Amino acid sequence: MGKEKNAQKSGIPKTSAEWKEKLTEGQYRVLREKGTEPAFCGLLWDNKKVGFYHCAGCGEKLFESSTKFESGTGWPSFFSPIDAKKIKYAKDEGFGMQRVEVLCAKCGGHLGHVFDDGPPPSGKRYCINSAALKFAQKNSRLRPIAPVPL
Repeated sequence: MGKEKNAQKSGIPKTSAEWKEKLTEGQYRVLREKGTEPAFCGLLWDNKKVGFYHCAGCGEKLFESSTKFESGTGWPSFFSPIDAKKIKYAKDEGFGMQRVEVLCAKCGGHLGHVFDDGPPPSGKRYCINSAALKFAQKNSRLRPIAPVPL
């Protein structure tokens, strides 16, 4: 009961209908149905602005532009989250592969996957769907920018 009360206070939707009302179709497919957007199609894969990447589902600050790098994959890639506690991990054996799924710790939204082929200092590549993120420029008073719906 305590968790349910906290979810209501935080404004995080609980039902599929509430999520569908809050998110675009593309965001819902990625965050709630564990979908993947096509490579090189998301708004943020080539973003070079300085700022922060937030979960499109709940607004939690997840990644900083200083950890973003060009991986050549067509998805935004980071070598570490802003805080390890803001990310959860799950085993993903879908499509005949063994991968590690990356989830927002606050709302449980599917973000993408993490691989062990990233640059120093972590050696990790957090391969994240643009549709799962909103970007906010550093020192901006504007609200995070939502990616274009898929």
